[in-house]
Amino acid sequence: MLTVALFGVVLVVLTTVIHYEVLRGLSMALPRLAVPARSRLMVVIIATFVAHTSEIILYGLAYLVLEHWAGLGGLGQAGPLGFASTIYFSAETYTSLGYGDVTPSGDLRMLAGIEALNGLLLIGWSASYTYIAMERFWKEDGPADRTAKGGER
Repeated sequence: MLTVALFGVVLVVLTTVIHYEVLRGLSMALPRLAVPARSRLMVVIIATFVAHTSEIILYGLAYLVLEHWAGLGGLGQAGPLGFASTIYFSAETYTSLGYGDVTPSGDLRMLAGIEALNGLLLIGWSASYTYIAMERFWKEDGPADRTAKGGER
């Protein structure tokens, strides 16, 4: 149980750092992009999607390591887990989708709970950031800007 808890703490820290750095990088780079405001929003969506995907992969790797090398549980399948199964389970847990077709056993249940809470917080952070970016870029692409640019979009 202690091993899983330590993995959970390390993963929460790593995913938070990844997320922070991606959003900080976006904040610094977006104003300098010489593209229309709506294209900047696409950059925000793609960058946050990549951040979430990398965070899901980290959790998936943790499930693989904890099952294969530490023997601390499984994901409701006979035999060793495959990489694709751990990524699938991680994605459904991180997003709190929880189909229930793959269920953790043993100490991995604790990591699944940590991942669900961590994913909820990080997805909320991305949603807040996207809303703020939308609000800012929509103002930049507002009627006053189009008039000043001679009607260009």
